[in-house]
Amino acid sequence: MNQKIENKTESKIKSQARILIVEDDEDISMIEDAYLQLAGFDTTIIADGNQVAGELEKRDYDLVLLDLMLPGKSGYEICKEIREKLDIPVLMVTARTESVDKIRGLGLGADDYIAKPFDPAELVARVNANLRQYERLKEKFSTEAASGEKESADTGEIRIHGLRILTNSWKVYKGDKEIRFPNREFELLKFFAQNPNIVFSKEQLFEKIWGYDYMGDSATVMVHINRIREKIEDDYKNPKILETVWGAGYRMNKE
Repeated sequence: MNQKIENKTESKIKSQARILIVEDDEDISMIEDAYLQLAGFDTTIIADGNQVAGELEKRDYDLVLLDLMLPGKSGYEICKEIREKLDIPVLMVTARTESVDKIRGLGLGADDYIAKPFDPAELVARVNANLRQYERLKEKFSTEAASGEKESADTGEIRIHGLRILTNSWKVYKGDKEIRFPNREFELLKFFAQNPNIVFSKEQLFEKIWGYDYMGDSATVMVHINRIREKIEDDYKNPKILETVWGAGYRMNKE
């Protein structure tokens, strides 16, 4: 039965998902376009970084494939701008394979990273994995929001260190200020808040939040942890709420 559900979800993704390809190398963009269309995706190609914002305003996209080195505007700048306005998967596709470039891209909000040259089949698999995960999170949010429960200490509100995490409406407040969390960051924060004072390794968090079928690495977890800290800690360089337990993993401390 689970297999049937998974196939139905994947079929829905393949027939409906719209992908924006941002790539100035025509040969590479043609390869990406051909394989994604073969997999059933609706694709659009843009070669100039300055055109991305306008295109995202014109049409709704489900995922962005984003090169780093672009004319007009860099992939880093574009990724940051996307994250300030949209909550869709951003998959960086680039020839720059240094760890610092990867971590910088993830730190600005990218969900995944694939280096050139790549296996086109792997690219399609990564796109599917990211879309499936976002679809699961959206469905989970819709289910919880439709429950109609009031947000209280018993029905969806978690309070930790001055934070109010409203699990039914997926909102986070620090004092009176609401803090915006993309789906995956919220899911990670909520998981920690629901399991305080327990140490989880990067691998455990990866499996819990990204899922077994997701093909990334544990560095992705580290970058998401850092992004959460920047939002919830008074001093994110010396975290008190979401703490690193050296050699073991991460722990959310409860008062």
